Amino acid sequence: MPLLVDRQRLKTHLAELAATPRPASSPELEAARQYVTRELEASGWSVSRQPFDVTADSGERLQGINLVAEHRQHALGNGPRFCVGAHLDSRPNTPGADDNISAVATLLEIARLLPLDWPNPAGLALELVAFDLEEDGMLGGEFHAQQCRQQRIDLRGMVALEMLGYCDRRPKTQALPRALIGLYPDVADFIAIIGNQISDPLRRAFAAGMRDVPDLAVETVRMVENDNLLQASRLSDHSPFWDAGYPALMITDTSFLRNPHYHLPTDTPDTLDLDFLHHVAEGCYRATRAIVRDGLPAMATN
Repeated sequence: MPLLVDRQRLKTHLAELAATPRPASSPELEAARQYVTRELEASGWSVSRQPFDVTADSGERLQGINLVAEHRQHALGNGPRFCVGAHLDSRPNTPGADDNISAVATLLEIARLLPLDWPNPAGLALELVAFDLEEDGMLGGEFHAQQCRQQRIDLRGMVALEMLGYCDRRPKTQALPRALIGLYPDVADFIAIIGNQISDPLRRAFAAGMRDVPDLAVETVRMVENDNLLQASRLSDHSPFWDAGYPALMITDTSFLRNPHYHLPTDTPDTLDLDFLHHVAEGCYRATRAIVRDGLPAMATN
């Protein structure tokens, strides 16, 4: 089966969105929101802006805006829901091509492709979210997880797309936390799927979809106790969903464990492996499509 994700579209999104840093409350971040909104609407999605006020770990009061999208022909309603998201903000000193426009570009391709051949959803509505204030402590994800809890939403699973485009096929380019050394490859040419102890059905389903893509190496990691002992596993918007009791995954190229440009001015589109990103984005699309088609089991916590 040929790849359906458009490689040139990924490249265009990277060029448009990773031309400049997008820190909290900046005009550049607002311009990025408007770009993402236009692209989602052009693909048939309705986008709502969900503003929130939070206090960061530093004590600073911050204002954020999550973009939440539902397809015009498949409204979210009150039934079971599946959420796929990626954070749009960056640190002030980096254009954040890998962190996290590689993931936002993937999200936009999922949004474009799914309505073209909607797979007769098994009563499972798909929600796409561009999160804000991830770089300030996963605050956009925390706000959204709290909203789901307060509104008693039957959220069957959440996936955070987090840095998807850096690859290095040379030996010993992949660093690993001490507890994982020897269990995973030391070549930085795979994509990782990280879930906690209640996310096993979601992790298996997403991994099966990604492994449907030829020449894409996929590794899965099962954390325990929302892994407070391995903090690197919590560094995206999935972790507030873990804490709220929802099944959630992070899909990642492993961030600073392989990418030397992490949080630096050099995190630019030309440092990414577009062929690798193309395959990863295709895997995320196929996995999302399969889950919308087949559904996910209900959780007792819901």
